[in-house]
Amino acid sequence: MTVSDRVSADLAADASRAGSDVTAALGLPESHPAAFPLPGSGDTWRLWASLAVLGSVDLTVARAVEPHLDALAILAEARAAGYRVEGADGGRWGVFAAEGPGSRLVADESTDPTTLGGLKPWCSLAGSLDRALVTAWCGDDTRRLYAVRLGAANGVAVEEGAWVARGLPLVPSGPVSFTASAAHPVGPPGWYLERSGFAWGGMGVAAIWWGGAVGVARRLREQLRQRDPDQVGLMHLGAVDASLHAASAVLEQAAASVDAGAADGAAGAALALRVRRVVALTVEEVLGRVGHALGPGPLALEEEHAGRVADLQLYVRQEHAERDAAALGRHVLGHRAGGPEPEVLW
Repeated sequence: MTVSDRVSADLAADASRAGSDVTAALGLPESHPAAFPLPGSGDTWRLWASLAVLGSVDLTVARAVEPHLDALAILAEARAAGYRVEGADGGRWGVFAAEGPGSRLVADESTDPTTLGGLKPWCSLAGSLDRALVTAWCGDDTRRLYAVRLGAANGVAVEEGAWVARGLPLVPSGPVSFTASAAHPVGPPGWYLERSGFAWGGMGVAAIWWGGAVGVARRLREQLRQRDPDQVGLMHLGAVDASLHAASAVLEQAAASVDAGAADGAAGAALALRVRRVVALTVEEVLGRVGHALGPGPLALEEEHAGRVADLQLYVRQEHAERDAAALGRHVLGHRAGGPEPEVLW
């Protein structure tokens, strides 16, 4: 994942010019179509490399672009599966699929069209988007995906003041309320989480984390080039390089598995857990080693570096740390519960 090829170099230049302008960032997929093929279409590595490039340049840009691309991929996957898709004509998209305590978004499918009511947490950039794919409860224990036009005209209101994060401050991800909001089903109940693309999208996010770690690591390399480094500095730089290289290899191999049809269903879900765990651990190592090597100066006095670190620390927490590790452990021992023998290399 470098900017040595023309597609990546052009994308990096335009991402840098976009800076933290969310509107400009959301225009990048349209202006760079070759950089963002659909996942599973035979060039998944190109897609993930482009996401990593965005992450290495500016995580605000990457955080804005990724859900839009994910929404387009989900809609394409639904159409390919033969599902009718309404209310999905153009615009800037998001994906609101998180759940939280004390809130429940409910779909009333007895109306025509379906209407949504309730509160949805973690809705990134809801005030800057035109449409979103939103999961809502269509039964006591069943969720379904819906395409929704955002804005007050459709009963959708962003709850202001909830986002206080120091990382990704320009990508608010607070709650949104829906009041009799017209919505169109995308796929049958349960399809959103069961489809293979769910795992592919999760690995695409990990590619962005990897890119963000590259951006942080570049500051260490720059520092060591400016002076005669001691053994401690060289040790940190070497360890960072090895860790980044290993995570890159894992991502590239996973992309090949997606395109080969070897990352569907349960195999894809397990692969996503492995990939995200490897990349998240790499991010944490890079943040730790760069912090140790550089000391407090850049964090206190350099707005770009301090912001990049804060952005990455928040973004990588989309990986659920020990809980995801436990989920992977359950997969490794899956055969003990009477299920099929899991694919384990050791």
